[in-house]
This record gives sequence, C-alpha cells and structure tokens, in this order.
Amino acid sequence: MFRIIALVSLMLTKTVFASSTMMPLADVQMTQDMESIKRGAMVYYNTCRLCHGMKYIKYQNLQEIGFNVSEIDKLRGEKLISEKMISRMTEDVSLEYYGMVPPDLSVMAKARKHGPQYIYTLITSYTEKDNVYDNSFFPGIKMPDIFNISLAKGDLAKSVIEGKAKDVTEFLTWAADPRAAERKNLGKYVIAYLIILSIMFYAVMKRVWSRLDT
Repeated sequence: MFRIIALVSLMLTKTVFASSTMMPLADVQMTQDMESIKRGAMVYYNTCRLCHGMKYIKYQNLQEIGFNVSEIDKLRGEKLISEKMISRMTEDVSLEYYGMVPPDLSVMAKARKHGPQYIYTLITSYTEKDNVYDNSFFPGIKMPDIFNISLAKGDLAKSVIEGKAKDVTEFLTWAADPRAAERKNLGKYVIAYLIILSIMFYAVMKRVWSRLDT
C-alpha cells in the first residue's frame, strides 16, 4: 500500500525527473542479473545516496540480492539492519543547494513509462561544451553529472561509466519491485498446473461422454 501511495505521489509531483526533451530513450534492456543488481547497489550506496534516499528499502533487504551479513554490516555502520536506506544529505541542505529535495528512488523505475530506460538515458546524457555542462535529455536539470560522463575521454572510459549506469538502473528496477522475479517464477508453476489440470479435466470429460454414448 505504501509503495502504491509513493508511486502515485511521484507521478503527480513535479520532480527532477518530471520533464525531458523528445530525445529517444536508450535501447537498453534490464536483465535483472543478480551480480549487476548487487554492483548497482554499491553504486547507489557510494554515489546516489549522497542526495537520494530509498525509504522502502532496508539494509536487511540487501540479503535478497546477494549481500551477506558481514557486507551489510560494513554498509550500515552504526545503523540498525532494519533501518531504511535514507539519503546522507538532510532536507535543509538539499533545499539550500538545489532549492528542492531530490526525489526518493525506491519506486522511481516504476514512476513513469519505460522507467529503467528513462533513468539510464538521463544519467548518461550529460555533455560539456566550452566548460558549460548540461544534459541533452533533460536540459537545465539540477542533478549533477554524478559519473562525469561528460568528461569521459575515449570509448573505453565512456563504456565503463555506461556499465555503472546500467548496474545502478538494474538495482533501481529491482528496488521498485523486489518480488517481480518471484512472481514470474510462481507464474510458471501456475501455468504448468493449469495445463495439467486442463488435461485431466479433458480426460475425465472424454471418459464420461464415452459412457453416455454407449
């Protein structure tokens, strides 16, 4: 219920993700590979969490994507394992520097159509020209170039940054719906069960009708 409320709020509230150009979204697909999701969690923790919180994800939830208790203990520090992963920047500081509070990222991947592709495109579209930095996908955005992709020299440097962007997008996709893979696997069993049940009903029906015919 709380996730639904948060999702509706994000869709109705103007945030840094609220508008963009008509630039096409990057053709990048989310595989939900656990190693990529785990790497993305570290990218979020070390970079994105400076400004953005994830109030629907607790430290203990990281066990679901491959973190062991020892790794989580290093990340949470003095915080309880049951605490939420909140932003390191207070609201007062956010308002002072950005004039607004950066949005919570818990359900950002579901806040708009093609959310994962939108996020990836946004964070990989920063440019630099004559020492002027902007985002070609979202001109005038207040969020800085967190991965310095606008300063990347050469294809190799750019591909490394794009890899980080892909990983953190995978993590945000998982965070928006942690039970998606579980439901998908359950759905396979449900479909198999229904197929078997249909065959059994058909066999019983055929036997019943054969008796009536005789």
